Amino acid sequence: TQFQIWGCLDTITEFLCFSLFFQLGGCGILGVGIWLAVTQGNFATLSSSFPSLSAANLLIVTGTFVMIIGFVGCIGAIKENKCLLLSFFIMLLIIFLLELTVVILFFVYTDKIDKYAQRDLKKGLHLYGTDGNIGLTNAWSIIQTDFRCCGVSNYTDWFEVYNTTRVPDSCCLEFSENCGLHSPGTWWKAPCYETVKVWLQENLLAVGIFGLCTAMVQV
Repeated sequence: TQFQIWGCLDTITEFLCFSLFFQLGGCGILGVGIWLAVTQGNFATLSSSFPSLSAANLLIVTGTFVMIIGFVGCIGAIKENKCLLLSFFIMLLIIFLLELTVVILFFVYTDKIDKYAQRDLKKGLHLYGTDGNIGLTNAWSIIQTDFRCCGVSNYTDWFEVYNTTRVPDSCCLEFSENCGLHSPGTWWKAPCYETVKVWLQENLLAVGIFGLCTAMVQV
């Protein structure tokens, strides 16, 4: 009947809008990733074990994946192709299950993740200021300046890097050239790992709400 036809068209239109929104979101994420890669190098590459695990690369991969999913959904809605629509829903289900798995593993292995992360970050400090590691250098400088902290667990982490009583200038209470050579009384004392972790925990509610909304949309 006419009402059934209009109802079907409305459903297809809504699904098409959702798929298009999904694809545009992917384009946006991809664009930000490419911009970071071009302008900031490997920005936020803090891990020495996984140098390719940078903010830019993560955004590019995520944006590309989301775009592909959105594209499949759009084509499936336009062509009313059951195979493509099924593929779209399967991919959303896989994403949802992966998100759920990551969350569960994170809470189960929190202590082990903390120890491994701190060990790996301390190892990465030795690459600070070296050739080809501008991303790691910029990331540490920004974190220490913005969060008013120094080192992974303590400012003394930098002593092993420089083999002397010295820290990067981004650790200074008041920035000046070579201020990292001054006395410890002029440096931030807070450990960066714990400071950033506390900040993330304080903002975990907003992140959780966003994740819950994302999961509900996918379902």
